[in-house]
Amino acid sequence: MEFEFSRAGIAWRKKQERKKQKKQERISRRKKIRTENLVRYRRLEPILDHMKYWRIVRQWAKVKYKLSQEDLDILFFLYSEKYFDKTKFAEFEQVLPWDKKRFKSLLDRGWIHVWRKSGGGKKALYELTIKARTCITTLYKKLNGEDFPLSETGNPMFRKDATYTDKVYRKYMLKLKEESRQLRRLSQ
Repeated sequence: MEFEFSRAGIAWRKKQERKKQKKQERISRRKKIRTENLVRYRRLEPILDHMKYWRIVRQWAKVKYKLSQEDLDILFFLYSEKYFDKTKFAEFEQVLPWDKKRFKSLLDRGWIHVWRKSGGGKKALYELTIKARTCITTLYKKLNGEDFPLSETGNPMFRKDATYTDKVYRKYMLKLKEESRQLRRLSQ
């Protein structure tokens, strides 16, 4: 026999109602948190996305221009410098793996040249050659979405005697060309 109006029965009912109300509050809080997370983690398209294909562009430049990663890094650094001396070169070279002959090598291979010889109490000044500036400009264009050349003469990665690594990158270059073609179609 149940006593609905007894003190124990009323207290028991209130306790059950409080439990039910707390459970509803927990459920509503979870729903609120989930909806907040959806808003908080909404993915926005990045405005600048230059470095997405840096690895492919870097490998293309290394093969085409016969440069190492460190040579590319130092050329990028010097690209914004109009004229520089050996101390400016050495300043950035400190963050690269040690190579005592790097400056002379770049000078001999025609990537940098003497702009002013030393003498009269003045330091020698150097600048990037047209070859180096063209190389870096081309790399920036490739990072901005310009297509890679697909001929054997314009792209050594498409030669028949290319290494396995070059063939893997070559496939990705073809994929990038197709993606850029589709983007151009959609934008028209």
